[in-house]
Amino acid sequence: MTTPYPQDHSEQVEQTSIGELIGNISDDLSQLFRQEVELAKAEIKQEAAKAGKAAGMLGGAGFAGYLAVVLLSFAAVFGLDAVMPAGWAALIVAAIWGIIGAVLYANGKKRLKTVDPMPRRTVDTIKEDAQWLKNPTG
Repeated sequence: MTTPYPQDHSEQVEQTSIGELIGNISDDLSQLFRQEVELAKAEIKQEAAKAGKAAGMLGGAGFAGYLAVVLLSFAAVFGLDAVMPAGWAALIVAAIWGIIGAVLYANGKKRLKTVDPMPRRTVDTIKEDAQWLKNPTG
């Protein structure tokens, strides 16, 4: 049984034209570029999801804090009004909610700092690809 290709690889390489080799390299580089773009998209999507979650937490904390301040403040002021003047009761309640809001803000800000908009893995692989193109033998 004979195959359409030569058995000896050196004969196959000799039969391959320069144009075919350049075409193969061009195809390989195009495929590599497409893969790098897909990797970058995946990384950016992942980081955007982290940013969205952090922003959602900050927004939720703000809204929940607002509702809590309004409703619980009235209840606390009315409760403290039984033992002290209403002005002092309102001031104490406002200070407590201010502290809670500051803690929520600090936690949300800390989470937002973990978001990395740079697709690091893609940058690393592109650098490796460029290094390989400069010196393909290693």
